[in-house]
Amino acid sequence: MSAPRSYALAGPAYLTALLAVDTQVGWGAQVLLGAVTWLVLLAALVPLAPLARAQALGVVAFATVGEVTGSLVWGVYHYRLHNLPLFIPPAHGLVYLTGLALVGIVRGRVLVWCAAAGAVGWGIAGLTVLPRLDVAGAIGVPLLCVFLWRSRSRAVYAAVFLVVAALELYGTSIGTWRWARELPGLGIPDGNPPSGVASGYVWFDVMAMLSAPMILALLRRLDIRTYTTIEETS
Repeated sequence: MSAPRSYALAGPAYLTALLAVDTQVGWGAQVLLGAVTWLVLLAALVPLAPLARAQALGVVAFATVGEVTGSLVWGVYHYRLHNLPLFIPPAHGLVYLTGLALVGIVRGRVLVWCAAAGAVGWGIAGLTVLPRLDVAGAIGVPLLCVFLWRSRSRAVYAAVFLVVAALELYGTSIGTWRWARELPGLGIPDGNPPSGVASGYVWFDVMAMLSAPMILALLRRLDIRTYTTIEETS
């Protein structure tokens, strides 16, 4: 399971430009950005193995559910136009592919240690020295550390964490989205961005990687049954 190494640079470059352009446009142009991003994702999936494609699309599906819940329903964070930009779901797929590409370039152990150190350091800073107290973010850090310690896919999770962390810092700094000071309804202080948000996004990858083999098996089974039915009726 891998992605072309060029994705490690192409993915962040595209996403950085995408977020910057979004800050300068209205709703109509944002729809166009969404269409372009979907095309970019579909093109990026072409050279991949079926399992990697299924995983990337699974990330898109689970992340979309998380985005609708976290932003539109719960209000933990808001995008600039207080909507869910259409480029966000496919962008999650591009983030995942960037993580896969990094695994093919950087040693897994280095990725894991960098992610663990970055998450723990960020979590501690959010409780001590950062301008906004970040209790909610710190709660997610131990979760990531468990995945980095126990999972066989720890290198992928670490790579995705690093990509998401960088994009969160960038996206909030230019105003593409903003996190609430407290979790709505709970009153728990939250950072902008929270230190644990990248840890939370790992859940999308976990669910996608677990479900992808089952989805592929189901599709193969349906394909076989369809082929059998055609043969019997011909």
